[in-house]
Amino acid sequence: MTKSIFKEGFLWGGATAANQLEGAYQADGKGLSVADAMPGGKQRWSILAGEEFDWRIDESNYIYPNHTGIDHYHRFKEDISLFAKMGFKCYRFSIAWSRIFPNGDETTPNEAGLHFYDELIDTCLNYNIEPVVTISHYEMPLNLAKKYGGWKNRELIDFYERFADVVLKRYYQKVKYWMTFNEINSPFELPALSMGMVKSNGGGVWQNIFQAWHHQFVASAKAVKIGHELDPNLQIGCMIIYGTTYSYDANPTNQVATMIQNQEFNYFCADVQVRGKYPAYVKRMFEKYDVQPLEIKADDLALISAHTVDYIGFSYYMSTAINETTTAEKVQGNILGGVKNPFLKASDWGWQIDPDGLRIALNELYNRYEKPLFIVENGLGAYDEVDENFYVADDYRIDYLRKHIVAMGQAVKDGVDLMGYTPWGCIDLVSASTGEMSKRYGFIYVDKDDEGKGTFNRYEKKSFGWYKKVIATNGTDLD
Repeated sequence: MTKSIFKEGFLWGGATAANQLEGAYQADGKGLSVADAMPGGKQRWSILAGEEFDWRIDESNYIYPNHTGIDHYHRFKEDISLFAKMGFKCYRFSIAWSRIFPNGDETTPNEAGLHFYDELIDTCLNYNIEPVVTISHYEMPLNLAKKYGGWKNRELIDFYERFADVVLKRYYQKVKYWMTFNEINSPFELPALSMGMVKSNGGGVWQNIFQAWHHQFVASAKAVKIGHELDPNLQIGCMIIYGTTYSYDANPTNQVATMIQNQEFNYFCADVQVRGKYPAYVKRMFEKYDVQPLEIKADDLALISAHTVDYIGFSYYMSTAINETTTAEKVQGNILGGVKNPFLKASDWGWQIDPDGLRIALNELYNRYEKPLFIVENGLGAYDEVDENFYVADDYRIDYLRKHIVAMGQAVKDGVDLMGYTPWGCIDLVSASTGEMSKRYGFIYVDKDDEGKGTFNRYEKKSFGWYKKVIATNGTDLD
């Protein structure tokens, strides 16, 4: 076999989030999460960004696909066996905060919730699949958003620390790889997902958003401290969205705008968590967003400095282009949009497909931080058509992934230290951006539609066998 450019022990696998696949949203003592209050459908983001949204669940007017997910809560053994059949070396998932602390502010955890993750983790290990755990992935307890106003409230640091302490102490001997927050930079566009903040509880005010980030930076550092005190060899990372950003042209105005976009969206949160300090450009950011000095306790900055992350996890789906000098067509994206790049094609949802942008992202991140990198989300959301046997010939997905893996290999040749690759939604699940099932990413088709109808049975797509071969050859056979 051709020698692989990927290191021995490279972590091939897949990624999910509890709120998007588990379902069983009130089973065994679980409390409501912010995701449980997010309506499904293409109007989801406009509803969350509206003035009136206040986290109330309104089943008379909306559907809530996250309530059932794909019933992974009852079918996780079947799902993990399919991951094992593909040859997964790792599986990235999250622990639903409200399964462990239903309201978020209790002092005693819910043992039934912990028991579920006991079984899930043990099932992974029985198949020699390395668990990769996101502590908080867009599923904070709803009570913390409604009663406390989300992450702008400093009390959430203590609640998160208690949650992290419980799960780290419970699983540190079984789980080596952790991430503290999913896509921590997403509030630049929508603070509802990771901060529990909408306009009705302060999410429309930049002062609150930056204060909430500070609280999350402190909370992340506390989790790193807990984990490293339990076992210095634990690998605890941050996780950001990375959108490789191009100037539309050589106009210096667009070049400067691109520099600022990179600093704010791609680097700010990572700079704090990886370098352990606020970057110099934060002064200009605070002026731009009219942010007054944050409320910072005496030991906050020392804690952030002392407990930086071990690696950088990131999601990469697309690149974006910046044009502030002329009128240009806008496009959609993963949180971050931009203007249409005439050199790129787009997905069914308008996300611009750019494998070379992944190589650029890997180089930019590694050369800036010199920390190991982990691509923990990447994939193609598409409309899949099934035949009479529920088979999906998803050559378009294979093509997307193949080209991105080639780009990964080029980055490794460039000198990047790459730990692993976990494509998003390795099994079809509920979309975070729209709450749809029809936006499918998986290697495994799940028979559920946007209205929640279907058998929920699982079927292998064409990409299932293809990815199995990729893993078995450590990325050398991509045909």
